[in-house]
Amino acid sequence: MPETGPLLDRYGREHRDLRVSVTDRCNLRCVYCMPEEGVPLRPRQEMLSIEEIARIVRIARELGIRSVRFSGGEPLVRRGIVELVRHMALLGFDDVALTTNGTNLAPAVSALAAAGLMRVNISCDSLRPERFRTIRRRGDLAVVLHAMDAAEAAGLSPVKVNVVVIAGVNDDEVLDFAAFARRYGRAVRFIEYMPLDADRSWTRRQVVPSDDIVARIHAVWPLEAEPTDGTEAAPADRYRFRDGAGEVGVVASVTRPFCGTCNRLRLTADGAIRNCLFSDEEVLVRDLVRDGSSDDAIAAAMRRAVWGKWPGHGINDPGFLRPARSMSMIGG
Repeated sequence: MPETGPLLDRYGREHRDLRVSVTDRCNLRCVYCMPEEGVPLRPRQEMLSIEEIARIVRIARELGIRSVRFSGGEPLVRRGIVELVRHMALLGFDDVALTTNGTNLAPAVSALAAAGLMRVNISCDSLRPERFRTIRRRGDLAVVLHAMDAAEAAGLSPVKVNVVVIAGVNDDEVLDFAAFARRYGRAVRFIEYMPLDADRSWTRRQVVPSDDIVARIHAVWPLEAEPTDGTEAAPADRYRFRDGAGEVGVVASVTRPFCGTCNRLRLTADGAIRNCLFSDEEVLVRDLVRDGSSDDAIAAAMRRAVWGKWPGHGINDPGFLRPARSMSMIGG
C-alpha cells in the first residue's frame, strides 16, 4: 500500500471523488429507500459533527480528492450544511455538489450558492403528481419542480435530475423525462434500480436495463453518445440529442457495472470510509478523529480503505451478498 502520493487502490485506480453522507435522517420515506415506518436512526453522539466532517474532508483533499458531493439521508435536514459547504469551497475543490430530494432546497439555495456550492442533483422519480406522492409516500411534485427553477436562478446550472427507474412503477415515464430534459435543458440521469432498499424487496425483474431506456428514447428522438476517451470515471453514460436539444444519461450499475473506472470513496454520517457502495467493509475514522489521532493516522486509514477495494462489486455473481446498510444509511 503506497504511503505517499495519490489515493491508489491495488489495481492502480486513483480516487479523486468523495461522497459525504452528512446525516442518516430524511424528511421522506421513498419506497426504494426505506420502509414506510422508517429505519432505526443512530444516536446523535455516533454521528460526525460538522467540524469532524470538515477535518476528514480536508485530509482527503490533501490526498488528492478533487470533488466532493454531500448526500444523506437528506443533507438539507442537517444543521450546519451551509457552513460545511463554505468550508469545502475554501479548500479549493474542483467541484462541490449536493444531492437532494429537493423538498427543502428552494429556501436554502441562495445561501448554499453564496457559500460556494457549484451544482445540485435533484431526485425526482415521477412527473405525475399522484405517482410522485406515492413513491415518496409524502411530498409535492410542484415543490421539487420549483426547487429546480430556484437552483438555476441561483446559478447552480446545469441542474441534474436523478430518476430511479423501476419496472412496473415508473418505467412508462422514460419518454416523459426525455421530453422534460429537452424542454428545460436539464440533464436527466436514469438510474438502474439497485439492491440497496431498506425493506430488502429488490428483485432483478424490477431492473429496467439502461440499454432499453436508451433504445426507447432513441426511437423517438435520435441520440448519439457523448465522446469519451474510455477512461472517464463518471458513473453515467451520456447521450446528446442529435438535434442539439440537450442530453440524457444512464447509470447502468446493475447491467453494465463501471467498476473498472470507479474513482469514488464514501464517508458515512457515522464516520466510516466505504470504498464501494455495495461493500460491507468499512474503515472507521470517527474514533481516530475523537481520540486525538494525527492527520497522518487518519490519512493512513483512508489509504487502507482504498487499497482494500474489490475489482468489482459482484452484483452479477452467484455469490453476491447485498450490503447490510440501505442507501439512506450509506449516502448516494
